[in-house]
Amino acid sequence: MRIKEGFVLRDICGVKAVMAHGAVPVDFNKIIALNESAAWLWQQVEGIPFETSTLAALLEEHYDVDEATARCDAEELLAAWQEAGIVQE
Repeated sequence: MRIKEGFVLRDICGVKAVMAHGAVPVDFNKIIALNESAAWLWQQVEGIPFETSTLAALLEEHYDVDEATARCDAEELLAAWQEAGIVQE
C-alpha cells in the first residue's frame, strides 16, 4: 500500500484531516478526519510503501499495545483508508 499522491494531512482548527492537495479534485463531503493515533500513523508511512503489519508494528511500539489489538486496529484503519480512496496498492 501507499498513500495516494495528492493527499496530505492538515491541521484544521486542531482537527487532523486528510484532504486533496493541488490539482486533485476535492469533494468536501469526503474530507477524512483522523484521530491522534491515525494521524500519527499517516505521518509515519507518508511517502513509503506499507502493509497492515507495518501499521500494527508501529502501533505496538509507539502505544504499547498487544499484537492482537494492534493488528485489529491496523486492519480497521487500512480498510477505512481504502474505502475513502486515499491509499493505493
